[in-house]
Amino acid sequence: MDQRYTTENLLVLRKLTRAVADLLRGQMHTYLSALAPVMRPVALLGHYVQGGAKEVSKDAVKTFQELENIYGSAAASRPFGLLKELRTPFEVSGSALELSPVEYSYQATINGHSKAVSITSPFKWVLSYADFAPARLRQLLLDKHRTDTETSRFVLHYCLLQLVLSKQPAAGQVLEDLKFTITSGRLPEFGELPIITVASLVPAVRPPDDVIIQATEIAGRDTFEELIDVEGVRAMRDPLKDRLEELLKSHGVA
Repeated sequence: MDQRYTTENLLVLRKLTRAVADLLRGQMHTYLSALAPVMRPVALLGHYVQGGAKEVSKDAVKTFQELENIYGSAAASRPFGLLKELRTPFEVSGSALELSPVEYSYQATINGHSKAVSITSPFKWVLSYADFAPARLRQLLLDKHRTDTETSRFVLHYCLLQLVLSKQPAAGQVLEDLKFTITSGRLPEFGELPIITVASLVPAVRPPDDVIIQATEIAGRDTFEELIDVEGVRAMRDPLKDRLEELLKSHGVA
């Protein structure tokens, strides 16, 4: 086994990882609370949202057409199988945002033995409107008695977040300046549903497979959390500091 991941070192790294994750998550909650006012869908969609403006706006009509395209692709895909039509005015839960750690499946292999493990990324989160976290969507999809109305609300709120962020690029730039990256992608389990993720620039690493397998067998759970990359942290650069140094040099200041 890699000597960096002895039992003693693993415990230290795990505690450090969680301490850093708590710090970064707390920062993100503060930033998202500040950004919440500009993340309100009603400001962009007006009369298409319940309680929105009564008058018809050309900008709102165009924005709604964009939403229809995003929603139509996601709703019709598996595992949802919904109609593409979006009925209006629709209800929006609010503008509060929440974070959920990113999880992915991984096959750890050692000496021909393979084990399926659920890996958590401690410094990367799925961004969603409050009450529409991925875990709740998974639960809903497992419910054989769910209604299309319930499923549609989840799909709609993920599409709304994608739309709002595309219309508010300054919000993403603010997070970038605060050393977080924001991206849009897909998760296989949710088909074409747009998934927004926020990640810290603090690096994490997945240890060798033998470490993962041993740790999961000791814990009795097929789950593992990536660990902070200590050397990667030490090698991190500060973009603002780099730009300032370039300006100093360009002005002849040694």
